[in-house]
Amino acid sequence: MDRVALRGLKARGHHGVFPKEREEGQTFIVDLVLGLDTRPAAADDDLTKTVHYGIVAEEAVAVVAGEPVNLIETLAERIAQTCLKHEGVQEVEVCVHKPDAPITVPFDDVTVTILRSRA
Repeated sequence: MDRVALRGLKARGHHGVFPKEREEGQTFIVDLVLGLDTRPAAADDDLTKTVHYGIVAEEAVAVVAGEPVNLIETLAERIAQTCLKHEGVQEVEVCVHKPDAPITVPFDDVTVTILRSRA
């Protein structure tokens, strides 16, 4: 299976279990790796035979900016299901970064990574 990756998609969302997170929001970063067969598109040099990663990026950002959820696990699942709606996408790895998570000790990042497929 071939891979198309989008790294560092950024959007402001209001996800989290604490009232401050819901009220003020914060930046979330999303990495996507889409699994699909790119051979038909490459053979014909035809965008319609592959996934339009610009549209996927816009849809993933819209999920982050959309309806708030408590957990980034839930957010990752929603993004994965959005990606799998694209016909050629057979699987997707979604990594959601929450670099401003409300943690009381020094840290660089919090991430949740999931892998989902059609099968």
